[in-house]
Amino acid sequence: MKIRWTKVLLFLLCLSPLFWAGWRAWNQDLTANPIEYITHFTGDWTIRFIVFALAVSPLRKLLNQPQWIRYRRMIGLFAFFYGFLHFMTWLWLDKFFAVHEMVKDVVKRPFITAGFLAFILMVPLAVTSTSGWIRRMGGKRWAMLHKLIYITAIAAVIHYYWLVKSDIRLPLLYGFLVSLELLYRLGAWALGRRRVPARKAVEPVAP
Repeated sequence: MKIRWTKVLLFLLCLSPLFWAGWRAWNQDLTANPIEYITHFTGDWTIRFIVFALAVSPLRKLLNQPQWIRYRRMIGLFAFFYGFLHFMTWLWLDKFFAVHEMVKDVVKRPFITAGFLAFILMVPLAVTSTSGWIRRMGGKRWAMLHKLIYITAIAAVIHYYWLVKSDIRLPLLYGFLVSLELLYRLGAWALGRRRVPARKAVEPVAP
């Protein structure tokens, strides 16, 4: 019961940025350039939720809170949700569904190339996020596929860094956080590799 209500609270918390943007829209307070505001707003929350999703595993181990793993899927899906809104803002409000213009931007503008790559890589992660897909794919293949989140995070940071013109503090902050999260995983993987031979070395040889 506690987990259920915690998930409901987390769900509402994850929706709060959208509520805030809706409130500002209702009050006609989306700045002088609403499309630019919505684009940046949804992009900012996409990368934030990517960082949040990557932070779940390290924090649950460092703080000894194994139950936090139950919330990672929801956070990851909200990263895709805000990424989808970010993509649709660009495709609909900016490009008016002019696919040829979109393709031209992806090819010629590096920051859009990086952002498009990050979004495309999130699609299979969102589609296969259910327990049914884990059973169909098998745990190992599913886990291998979901390592795409690492490339997604790197591409999102690059997209943000190449987008900004002068103030690069936020892209550098997100880049720093993503680097910490990936370095933690690399360290955990290396430690696991060292422990396996050690365990084999102490195992008695069967007669």
